[in-house]
Amino acid sequence: MNINTADIKAIEEIVATVERTQRAKDAEGFLALFHPDALWTTAHGKVLIGFDAIAEFTRTVLPNSTWDGEVTYEAIHIEFLRPDVAAVKIRQIYHSPEGDSEGSPLYVMTKRGDGKWLVHVGQNTEVRG
Repeated sequence: MNINTADIKAIEEIVATVERTQRAKDAEGFLALFHPDALWTTAHGKVLIGFDAIAEFTRTVLPNSTWDGEVTYEAIHIEFLRPDVAAVKIRQIYHSPEGDSEGSPLYVMTKRGDGKWLVHVGQNTEVRG
């Protein structure tokens, strides 16, 4: 499969935008990254099916969330399943005064006809030491 460097950069930018919007508690910026038919599972196992369910949860939880650290996201592996579908493994680290904790999200991203990549499926898994 011929991998387009621009697609890799676009996917890495989506991951960077997840980080920025989480830090800023920017629900609308975060929601702009999702496919209308997205499926999202939170780190605590809550399953959200479709954009409306993801939006309702995000608009309620993200602006009201509190933490005394910061979170970083890094795409550590991108596997193109097709030219327009990619599985993206993320390293998510929450840096807090009590120490770091880790998450291990997996996103399945799809590329629209206009070339824009969106999160179609997300599974956010807490890593327990």
